[in-house]
Amino acid sequence: MIQCVHGVLYLSFLVAFAACNAPPVPLDDIIIEKTFVPEQCVRAVKVGDYVRYHYIGTFPDGKKFDSSYDRSSTYNVFVGKKQLIEGMDKALVGMCVNERRLVKVPPHLAYGKEGYGDIIPPDSILHFDVLLLDVWNSDDGVQINTYHTPPTCSRKVEVSDYVRYHYNGTLLDGTLFDSSHTRMRTYDTYVGIGWLIAGMDQGLLGMCVGERRIITMPPSLGYGENGDGSDIPGQASLVFDVMLLDLHNPRDGITVTNQTIPESCTRKTVAGDFVRYHYNGSLLDGTFFDSSYSRNRTYDTYVGQGYVIAGMDEGLIGVCVGERRTITIPPHLAYGEEGTGTNIPGSAVLVFDVHIIDFHNPSDSIEVTVTYKPETCDKQTKKGDFVKYHYNASLMDGTSIDSTYSYGKSYNIVLGANQVVPGMEDGLMDMCVGEKRHLVIPPHLGYGERGVIDEVPGSAVLVFDIELVDMEEGLPEGYMFIWNSEVSPDLFTEMDKNKDEQVEPSEFTDYIMRQVNEGKGRLAPGFDPYRIIDNMFSNQDRNGDGKITAAEFKLKADEAEAHDEL
Repeated sequence: MIQCVHGVLYLSFLVAFAACNAPPVPLDDIIIEKTFVPEQCVRAVKVGDYVRYHYIGTFPDGKKFDSSYDRSSTYNVFVGKKQLIEGMDKALVGMCVNERRLVKVPPHLAYGKEGYGDIIPPDSILHFDVLLLDVWNSDDGVQINTYHTPPTCSRKVEVSDYVRYHYNGTLLDGTLFDSSHTRMRTYDTYVGIGWLIAGMDQGLLGMCVGERRIITMPPSLGYGENGDGSDIPGQASLVFDVMLLDLHNPRDGITVTNQTIPESCTRKTVAGDFVRYHYNGSLLDGTFFDSSYSRNRTYDTYVGQGYVIAGMDEGLIGVCVGERRTITIPPHLAYGEEGTGTNIPGSAVLVFDVHIIDFHNPSDSIEVTVTYKPETCDKQTKKGDFVKYHYNASLMDGTSIDSTYSYGKSYNIVLGANQVVPGMEDGLMDMCVGEKRHLVIPPHLGYGERGVIDEVPGSAVLVFDIELVDMEEGLPEGYMFIWNSEVSPDLFTEMDKNKDEQVEPSEFTDYIMRQVNEGKGRLAPGFDPYRIIDNMFSNQDRNGDGKITAAEFKLKADEAEAHDEL
C-alpha cells in the first residue's frame, strides 16, 4: 500500500499525492480468497442447492455491518434463485462444506447506488467472511455409503423388522448432535413402519448384522424446517454412522444351523427327556455372554417342559447324543424386551452353539446289548452269586471314567447285595462266564443327580462294556450259611470242645470254619467269613452274654426265619 509522506523529492511527492487522492480502482467482479479448504469435498454447491452458512459482513475498512454469528443462527437460502445479492449468489457456487472464503463484492453485485437503508451506504464494496456448513438439493434422497461388510450375511433388514443398532449422529459439517455410544445402549426400534425419521427408515433397509454404513439425508427426510428444537437446527442435513448389531422379526421362530450329527444316532430327544449339554452363548453380533465350558460343567435340564427359555426348549428337541447345532433364538422366545438386566440386553437375538453330551428319560430302564455269548452256558448269574467281571466305563460322549483292565484285576461283587449301582446289578443278571455286554445305565439307576465328585458328573448316563470272567454260586436268598450234608444231631456237644456246657466265640468259629473246609457246609461267597460267623453267633447268643448255652442253641428248623442260625 502507498503511504503519503512529506520531506521527499518533489516528483515523488506528486506521485505520492496523486496516489493518495486517486479514487479506488473499481471491481468488475467478485474476488474470492479461499482461506480454508477441507481435505475432502464430497459435494460442491451448485445453482439450485439449498445452503446453510455463517458469515461476517464488513466494509473494506474492517467495520462490521452484519453477522450471522451475532444472531446465533446460520443463514439458510437457495443459491442462484435471486434470494441473495448477486455477488453472494456467485460466491457460494463451488463451495464445499467446512470451506471458508473471503469474498469481496463490488457495489453493482451488491446493493448498488441505492445502498441498504442506514446500514449499507450507496456504492459500497462489501467483504464477507463465509463458512459453509450444509448443502442439499430438493431432489436429494437418502445417500448410503457402506464402509464395512461382514463376511457372511444370512439375512438383511426388511420392512417391519426389529433392529438394535449403535450410531453417531452429526450435522453435515461434523458437529455431533447425538450418539448411542455415549448412552452405552443401542437404539432399538422397528424399521419401515414410521417409528423413525423417514431417512433412517430408508437407510437401515438392506443392512446385515455387523455392517457399518454412513446414512446421509436431507432435512426433508430428517427433522425438516424446524429441526428438533434443541441440537438439530432447521433445514439441516443429517449424517448417521450406523453399526447394526441385531435383527429379527416378531414372526420369527428359532433357526437351527451348523448341525453336526454323529453317524450313530439310535435315539433323539423328545419332550420330557433330561438333557446334559455344553453351550457357548452370544449375541447376534458375536458378543459373548455365557458359556457352560467356562464353568467346567454341563447345563442339565428337562426339555419341552418350560425349564428353559422357550426357544431352547424347542431347539433341544430332536437332537442326538454327540450332536452339535447352532440355535438362533428371537427375543420373544428368549428374554424378551427386558433382557436379563446384566449381560443380555432387551430385545436381543441369542445364538447358542450347543453340544449334546447325553440325555435320558426318567422312565428309562437299563439298556443291555449282548456283544458276545459263549456257545456253552450251563449256569447263569442270579441274585446272591459272587461274580468277577472286567469293565470299561465311560460317559455317553465317550469320556472314559474307569477301567478294571488298567488295574490288572477284576471287580468282584455279590449280586443283590447293593454293592454296585442298581443298573449294574440288573446288567449282570443272567450272564454266562465269558459273556460280554454293553450296558447303558440312566442316572436314576446309576449315580443320580449328584454323581461322584471328580469322577462322574451329576445326572450322567453311564456306559459299561462288561465281561464276566468267573462266578461262584450263591446261597438261597436269605441264607448266609448252609449245610451240604445232614446236620449232626449233636451239634452243641461237638462245638463245646472244652465240655463246659457253653460254647464260646472261638469254639463256634473253629467249628464252622472246619465244616466249610471239609465241605460239609458253605458260607455265602463274597463276604468276610468271620463277620458272617460273628453274626451267626450273635443270633444264637440270645441273652448277649458272649456265650451260647444248650438252652439258647436251637436248630434252624425250629425257627423258619432264622437264616443265620443253626
